[in-house]
Amino acid sequence: MSGHRALRFLALAAAVSTCVAATAAASPPRPTDLRILGGETWRPDNSFSLIWTGPASSVPALTMTHYRIRDPQGTPIGEDRFDQAEDGIGLTVPKTPGAYSAEIWFEDAAGAQGPAATASLRFDDVRPAPIELEPVPDWIGRSAFPLRVRLGHPPGPPPISGIGGYAVAIDSLLSRSPCIAIDRCTATETTLKGGVGGDELEIGALPEGTSYLHALAVSGSGMKSATADSAVLRVDTTDPVTRLAGPPGGWTNRAVALTASASDTQSGMEPGGKGPAPFTAIQVDGGAPAIEFGRSVGVNVIGEGTHRIDYYARDAAGNSDDGTTTNGIANRPPRTAWVRIDRTSPSVGFTNAQDPGDPDLVRVRISDPLSGPDPTRSSIGVRRAGSGDRFEALPPAPAPSGELGARWNSDAYPEGNYEFRAIAYDRAGNDTVTTQRRNGTSMILSNPLKATTTLRAGFRRGLQLTTPYGRRLLLGGRLTTGTSSPLRDVPIRVVERFAAGARPATRVSMSRTGPGGAFSLRTAPGPSRTIAVSFEGSPTLARSAARTLQLGVRSRVRLHASAGVAEVGGAALIFTGRVVTPPGEPSAGGKSVELQFRLPGQVWTEFRTVQTDADGHFRYAYRFSDDDSRGVRFQFRAFAPAQKDWPYEPAGSRPVLVRGR
Repeated sequence: MSGHRALRFLALAAAVSTCVAATAAASPPRPTDLRILGGETWRPDNSFSLIWTGPASSVPALTMTHYRIRDPQGTPIGEDRFDQAEDGIGLTVPKTPGAYSAEIWFEDAAGAQGPAATASLRFDDVRPAPIELEPVPDWIGRSAFPLRVRLGHPPGPPPISGIGGYAVAIDSLLSRSPCIAIDRCTATETTLKGGVGGDELEIGALPEGTSYLHALAVSGSGMKSATADSAVLRVDTTDPVTRLAGPPGGWTNRAVALTASASDTQSGMEPGGKGPAPFTAIQVDGGAPAIEFGRSVGVNVIGEGTHRIDYYARDAAGNSDDGTTTNGIANRPPRTAWVRIDRTSPSVGFTNAQDPGDPDLVRVRISDPLSGPDPTRSSIGVRRAGSGDRFEALPPAPAPSGELGARWNSDAYPEGNYEFRAIAYDRAGNDTVTTQRRNGTSMILSNPLKATTTLRAGFRRGLQLTTPYGRRLLLGGRLTTGTSSPLRDVPIRVVERFAAGARPATRVSMSRTGPGGAFSLRTAPGPSRTIAVSFEGSPTLARSAARTLQLGVRSRVRLHASAGVAEVGGAALIFTGRVVTPPGEPSAGGKSVELQFRLPGQVWTEFRTVQTDADGHFRYAYRFSDDDSRGVRFQFRAFAPAQKDWPYEPAGSRPVLVRGR
């Protein structure tokens, strides 16, 4: 071979060698971004979708895509190829759970195959074993929240995918699964996602009443336990109702037995459940409480004084109104009552002397440091000293604070010594009886306590007087004290009690004594009456009364004749008249009036009795029939006699002269 040809061969060989080297170096690239739709997590289904990204261009061009499936031990269990135009594939692994793998690689037009990309195919359709919930309290109170419930681990070996968490549902249904699907749970339905150890559920709040908790285990692939375990959640967040029996309404003078009783309509007050033991408690004056398990407790309060009573209870759910704070929740304060005990009788004594300005006022000093005096129940009585009679209660009188007052009307009692007794109570009902003054001397008063007075009264002509109708009469008198000392500027009471049938029945007038103790009063017109004149007394002067006065008032009767001359056997003579009464008094209707006649110097003789009409008028026709009446001058009058319910004295009219002819 010539040198020139040799050089050309060497150059060609070098070019071929370079091309071969270049072809060997340009094998197909590894598929990029190989991934499984949904991620490489454990799946409850054995079908997987893979996608990847191939190169935008390749020299030589890619013509085929290869895949291979390996079992969990790495042994190939399936292999195939397909057209390069595909960028994804669906693969199915055997129904045996396990962590399979898939390999994907390219082949070019020159028959060269590139490196493989690998993805994990994790399949697990095994259900976890059912779980058993840890016990929950019989009742759940408000202080139990947030409530922590342990769900418990599923027994036996876990699925190959492990325990991914737990699905929980709380509702009012007795039986329910937390997940909709028959065999699996979604990620949303899986409440706790902390694996097998994340089995503690925290419940923030629940409505009162009964709820049900349903829980099951969820595998790492989302498969759920075949059955859910359930727990009953009974919620009671309301305090028991506690009542206290026995506290008196006010002060008492004996030991007090108190009983607190509690009731609860939900969790109840019966001990013996899984939760807190229910109890009832009474606390006296902030001391150690008396506590009894169950619905009632009793204590006795004995000591004197004012005692604060707190009473409360706890139900079977742990709700309590004891005023403490539990689990960061402040309980309502206890109910409160008061017991006031005073067993000491009050200290009692009459004042050491009578008030000179008002000796009839009897005062008693009452001292009681605890409950205080009770004037409404206390009383003062009087009786003649040494008589052994029952004490007569005196009417109460105003008195300063801490005292009991009564007024003795000494004027109404005969002269002599009188002893007094006080019965004083405090507000607790303790009493003290005394007949002594505060200085220890007996409470005895000698009557009269006041200066005696003498009252005289009368008309000018004595104590009895009869007067015509319509007169105003003067009565007078004098009031003195001691021997004859006049009492000046003292009120005198005059009571006129009118005879039956008058209206009004009584009239009261007042007068006052002058410088010499004298007084006078002019009576008003009216019917017959008795007049009582009295001095009612004063704090220092005894009362007195004058002798009763009698005032008779004659009726007022009028009579008229139709003529002064009467014909014997002729026309009748008409007599008319009236019994007069003043305005405001009952009329004289229906009263009897006697028609009388007489000859001059002789006695009156009745010849007819007539009745007045409603206004007191009367009328009568009289005929002269006796011839002996001619030339005789007769006197006629109308006479009103004494009658029932007629408050006037008998009286006749002025005579009327009639001559017979």
